[in-house]
Amino acid sequence: MVRVAVLSAGSWGTAMAKVFADAGSDVTVHARRPEVADAINHQCENPAYLPGVTLPDRLRATTSAPEALEGAAHVVLSIPAQTLRTNLAAWTPHIGADAVVVSLMKGVETRSGLRMTQVIHDVAGIGPERVAILSGPNLAREDGAQQPAASVIACTDESAAAALQRACHTHYFRPYTGTDVVGCELGGAVKNVIALAVGLATGLGLGDNARALLITRGLAETARLGAAMGADPLTFSGLAGAGDLIATCSSPLSRNRTFGEHLGRGLTVDEAMVATKQTAEGVKSCRAVLDLAAAHGVEMPITEVVSAVIAGAVSVPDAAAALMSRTPKPERYDV
Repeated sequence: MVRVAVLSAGSWGTAMAKVFADAGSDVTVHARRPEVADAINHQCENPAYLPGVTLPDRLRATTSAPEALEGAAHVVLSIPAQTLRTNLAAWTPHIGADAVVVSLMKGVETRSGLRMTQVIHDVAGIGPERVAILSGPNLAREDGAQQPAASVIACTDESAAAALQRACHTHYFRPYTGTDVVGCELGGAVKNVIALAVGLATGLGLGDNARALLITRGLAETARLGAAMGADPLTFSGLAGAGDLIATCSSPLSRNRTFGEHLGRGLTVDEAMVATKQTAEGVKSCRAVLDLAAAHGVEMPITEVVSAVIAGAVSVPDAAAALMSRTPKPERYDV
């Protein structure tokens, strides 16, 4: 039986811990709060983050990261992107020499502009053959309810990706494998920014035409940045690209879309954070994504407007006008 450590016990981490356990893996979740660990261990539920979802008996929780990591063949990281560097520095000494580290995080580090797998390389000194990204259209509550879902596990080492695939393949969760780590990570990070834009439009009372416009042109922005950074263009038409983007922009379960809706209805950024309750990665990552675009000479108008709204430089009503008043162009993925 494969040992899996999941750090930490938020909604997405808990949902994927359940997936690994349902697939037959021996799973230990690291929870910061004792009451969350106790609920998982004694009630088979995480009422704080995934209420109503029954967790398998083989899934255990602990407040000790070293205990969770002991003997783990797969180390699954599911924490806010901007906290990864500090937490991973403390966890690294307890990660096994042959363990494969899997990122569930969908963000870009604000200070460095590094993707999450790059932060893992930088902090833990782990080579790319032992670092993977799992990304796709996965809303935690639907995964927890065992509704059909799929995702992509990308790693430069195909055998490592295949081992992870076996460890989390269930009757309701279908993992695919790939090697385009850059494309999968960018798809996950940028879709959160586009979902903020869709939320803004929804909060303003705009309709399906506006949503379709933002999703389609948002995918174009993502593909442009990906091409400039060496990603496989086909990745953005798959689960980690269009699939994740559509789910995040379309569902009321999406944190980033929900955050954008709060802003569109007149809440401030601080008020929207309180109302959303959980981390909306696009809020912190939008500036870093825009900086990446500038460094690679890529134009990303939706990301630029969202970043300006979050920074308070542009009002929500003016954001829509700014996008619609751009100079008309032919529809190509490079414009």
